[in-house]
Amino acid sequence: MASETETLGTTDAGEVGAPPGPFREFWGYFSQSRGALVGLVVIVTICFVAIFADVIAPHDPIHQYRDALLAEPFSAHPDHGVFVLGTDDLGRDILSRLIHGARLSMSVGVIVVTLALVTGIFLGLIAGFFPGVLGILIMRAMDIMLALPAILLAIVIVAILGPSLTNAIMAVAVVALPHYVRLTRAAVMNERSKDYVIASRVGGAGLLRLMVITVLPNCMPPLIVQATLGFSTAVLDAAALGFLGLGAQPPTPEWGTMLSNALQFVQRAWWVVTFPGLAILVTVLAFNLLGDGLRDALDPKLKR
Repeated sequence: MASETETLGTTDAGEVGAPPGPFREFWGYFSQSRGALVGLVVIVTICFVAIFADVIAPHDPIHQYRDALLAEPFSAHPDHGVFVLGTDDLGRDILSRLIHGARLSMSVGVIVVTLALVTGIFLGLIAGFFPGVLGILIMRAMDIMLALPAILLAIVIVAILGPSLTNAIMAVAVVALPHYVRLTRAAVMNERSKDYVIASRVGGAGLLRLMVITVLPNCMPPLIVQATLGFSTAVLDAAALGFLGLGAQPPTPEWGTMLSNALQFVQRAWWVVTFPGLAILVTVLAFNLLGDGLRDALDPKLKR
């Protein structure tokens, strides 16, 4: 009986003293940053609003209420209800357009980050495992792209392809590509000389297995952080192209396009410019805060 009790006590003590799992350890570091938690809450809220935009939006985002042009925030109309954030110069409800614009901005961010991340990982792995002529050509092409101002390069690409939301997404993805390629190549070069990679190669692992299964998973933490920060850059660049008239075309409810159409009414109706600008500001800031928190939690050098 005594030995059985000692065994149970040892087991219980072992369970209590067991190290936390990977997710629990990550959350412990991540939750130490209040800014990262605030950013996560804001992003989850924006995603919820974007998904259920058709239900949450009080009005049709492209419907024009001709008898309520430039209505002030919280102005009530007997036939159309209350316009919480007012209307624009065409009588469209700003709150509804912002809500549907959140769906468009989140979609743009997801598509841009996915395209840039997948293509960047592919080119980065090739440049890392073939550091000869092929790797040099890839990296010199990325250096040339980085030598040009990002927004200028995006404008040139859209000007060649034609102004549209699809072409704007492609342009922003191309602009973001060099960052993922350089980061992937640097991580691959750092991992290639480690013992576990050499052991896998000696054990007969093929090149594709080494690249995708052995090395790539250990290169993902910095790429995840870059993707989070790149999300905010994608939203900002897409809004900039929309502001210049090269992105989403009217009457599509897009934050940058809303700013562009409202510039002439800055002094007459402050709300038509303020609220779209705040939406961009809050979204970009939230993703930057989340990216900083992920970097602190995933980078062993920054863990306290």
